Amino acid sequence: MSAKLGNYQAADILGKSGPELVVKVYDGAINSLRRAAEQYRKNDSRRGFEALEKTRNFLVHLYTTLDEKRGGEIAEKLSKLYAYLIERIDFVQATKDVSIIDDMVDILNNVRGGWVELAEKVREDKIKSREELAGIRRAEEVSFSA
Repeated sequence: MSAKLGNYQAADILGKSGPELVVKVYDGAINSLRRAAEQYRKNDSRRGFEALEKTRNFLVHLYTTLDEKRGGEIAEKLSKLYAYLIERIDFVQATKDVSIIDDMVDILNNVRGGWVELAEKVREDKIKSREELAGIRRAEEVSFSA
């Protein structure tokens, strides 16, 4: 069963655009933050800490995969945001202040929304390109058969 799930997840990832993959990383970070908050609310500091470490991994991945040459000012701002959020993880681990986690979730959800919009635009552009390509092929078929 585990191998089948791994194959399914690999196929799912391979079929995604760059922005869709970024959304998946955001989802992982947000879900880990929510788990951390839940664990801290239950006074389970160990599991809260572990969930925050998972969040840190997602954020570090986002941070280290930024392309500042292509992304320009947006990439620069995102790098500062990711660095800030990683710093906040340290503070939460020290204080167990769940309100900070809630704020982090809000921030990530907000930025995630922009990536979702970009992913949708990329998907629409792909569909449009395929339709245009199909139209060209049909036109070529008609001209060759005439």
